[in-house]
Amino acid sequence: MQGLAQPSHELGCASWRALGTTVVLRVTDIAALQLARACVEHELQAVEDACSRFRSDSELARVNDAGGRAVRVSPLFAEALELALRAAELTGGDVDPTLGRALELAGYDLSFALVEDSTRTVSPITLRARAGWRTVALDTRAGTVRVPRGIHLDLGASAKAWAADRAAHGAAASAGCGALVSIGGDIATCGQAPPRGWLVHVTDDHRSDASAPGQTIALLCGGLATSSTTVRRWRRGRHTMHHVIDPRSGEPADTPWRTVSVAAASCAEANIASTAALVRGARANAWLSELGLPARLVDRAGRAQHVGAWPAAPAPPTAAAELCA
Repeated sequence: MQGLAQPSHELGCASWRALGTTVVLRVTDIAALQLARACVEHELQAVEDACSRFRSDSELARVNDAGGRAVRVSPLFAEALELALRAAELTGGDVDPTLGRALELAGYDLSFALVEDSTRTVSPITLRARAGWRTVALDTRAGTVRVPRGIHLDLGASAKAWAADRAAHGAAASAGCGALVSIGGDIATCGQAPPRGWLVHVTDDHRSDASAPGQTIALLCGGLATSSTTVRRWRRGRHTMHHVIDPRSGEPADTPWRTVSVAAASCAEANIASTAALVRGARANAWLSELGLPARLVDRAGRAQHVGAWPAAPAPPTAAAELCA
């Protein structure tokens, strides 16, 4: 997760709740903040209407409830699903959008705020959900989606970061200045960065301030995402669960990493890579290195390992360009 370390007086700043998490907007022109915020709010509302797994009136819910029938969807939803299927292909299925039932069986069947606050007893998993991204039929020309009966889509591994990219680009275009959008710690930037770059504190929980254990880096462009097994956790019987599912087992990934942070050309690409790295476990370092993606992996004991151009120490302004992936 990432917290923003930029002194607030240097930028136009706003923060609010959307998509079940905290949204932070930064712009380099304080006078343009309200215009940029209106653009971001509009974008995030459209993404929630299309992709929310926790709203019965979303497009995703209609697809999941269709019983194997083809459903007409909006171009926005088709774009979100196309990205999710591309993520599955690029990661060899490590990031799979057909894991909705597996998440439900694991106990993540409510928004996370409700999962955290719930006092109900959740039984251990007794079933495995059938999944497989190749079973999804997306016809972009006809504007339809069909998934087999019993398979539920979940776009959480890509849609939030994709929404951050869309929002940052929209904010920068409407405000005519540099913009950063963070959605639950997944960060997208667009336009000219501040002189020292966008200062970001990389840590386990995006809600933490700069005093939390972690590393402050500077980001000049592109996106930054962290996938973690330490924040979205809950109990199921005697088992501690988290939201990153291994498609091979249908259960929360058994990974040596507590967090993986990745910088890439976009937030969506960074988040796809960080999620896949958690699933890949010990094979993640070499895979990220082959892709040329700067990354920071933190093991269960809190020891950090760096891949590629990720700075070995807190990044001064001269190191910021190393994270312009």
